[in-house]
Amino acid sequence: MSLDPVILFFALGALARLAKSDLRLPEALYETLSIYLLIAIGLKGGAQLAVQPLSTLWPVALAAIALSAAVPLLLYPVLRGPVRLGAADAASIAAHYGSVSVVTFAVAQGALSRAGIEPDAYLAMLVALMEAPGIVVGVLLARRGLAREGGTPTGATPRGWGALLHEVLFGKAVVLLLGGIAIGWAAGPQALAPLDPLFVGLFKGVLALFLLELGLVAGGRLQDLKRAGPRLLAFGLLAPPVLAVLGGALGLALGLSVAGVATLATLAASASYIAAPTAMRIAVPQANPSLSIGVALGVTFPFNVLVGIPIYVAAARALGG
Repeated sequence: MSLDPVILFFALGALARLAKSDLRLPEALYETLSIYLLIAIGLKGGAQLAVQPLSTLWPVALAAIALSAAVPLLLYPVLRGPVRLGAADAASIAAHYGSVSVVTFAVAQGALSRAGIEPDAYLAMLVALMEAPGIVVGVLLARRGLAREGGTPTGATPRGWGALLHEVLFGKAVVLLLGGIAIGWAAGPQALAPLDPLFVGLFKGVLALFLLELGLVAGGRLQDLKRAGPRLLAFGLLAPPVLAVLGGALGLALGLSVAGVATLATLAASASYIAAPTAMRIAVPQANPSLSIGVALGVTFPFNVLVGIPIYVAAARALGG
């Protein structure tokens, strides 16, 4: 089976950066592409939710929130122990993995469609629900760890928590994704049909351009990872499949479809590089952002896109969802 061309765009960007090419995407274009993807994913999910009873989704929604909150608790001791990071950096990286990657989700949805598996309507909602809990838990871990180390947890005042919660709940990613879901749900599939040429027909092309830019960014993060050492690199490669097993097992326990199991495994294995970096910069300024973004975008994202997602989909299909 041939590779999805959008994945090859990511590889092109990474190779271009490693070859020191002058290829760049304008910052304004990158922002526009990210806004488009978030709205498009939300609209599609909301339109499908409009024809599905919401009462059946509560168990899945609560389980997804619990999974997002649990991931930092599982990873923090590993980052503190075997990886040998300080409290701030360990908590920051754990928060990135507790949150989720919207673009990884989009790639997974494309992989499911290519495999002839129709993604379920509610899956976009899970992305929105899993953005915040891991970040909040990561901040709590950081402040507890810094207190034990004798550091000063900057921003520990109520005002600091207010800024964090505002960023988490009203940051660009969450607002656009939830806004898109709300609009799609309120309008329904028929009313959104005139927008299909823009938000459905052009989706894969926009995703390809966005992955080209992410390839450029990921290629530029390799120097950060070299300075961090092999332990963090190994963590970035080993954490995704372990977390995918956890997410997939939860999906099977909930009785989800093949698409649901594969998507929950993918979301558990992904790491945020949009919402989490901004929130952690506000709440845990002691953490080194090059470490968290470097491992999330430079190691885990390429692993999931190039290797992990095909495995997660194949495993979900073999287990029957």
